[in-house]
Amino acid sequence: MEVTRRKLREEVLKRFKYIRTCVLARELCLLIRSNRAVLDPKDVHECCLFISNLCKEAGCVEPSELCRKAAEAVLTDEEKYLELCKQSCMKCGEARRPLPKRQTYVA
Repeated sequence: MEVTRRKLREEVLKRFKYIRTCVLARELCLLIRSNRAVLDPKDVHECCLFISNLCKEAGCVEPSELCRKAAEAVLTDEEKYLELCKQSCMKCGEARRPLPKRQTYVA
């Protein structure tokens, strides 16, 4: 019984980390990209740096670096920012999304 509990605990904590990092980063990124027209470059810069840190925490080093570079580029070169942002999104760890597990009965 203890082995099952330990496995479920590991699954829950893994999923919690995924939601706290990857899901949050993707939602924030979508929010920034869809509302970029109303945000100042400084706002986008700060938000993208935060998103980059979430990606780094999740272990997604390459997307994190691309996002960080995009955050720097938004202050000087809009076209470069858009290209780096696009690359980061394409390399995003969403493909690593955990498969849905069987439903666990909770009394």
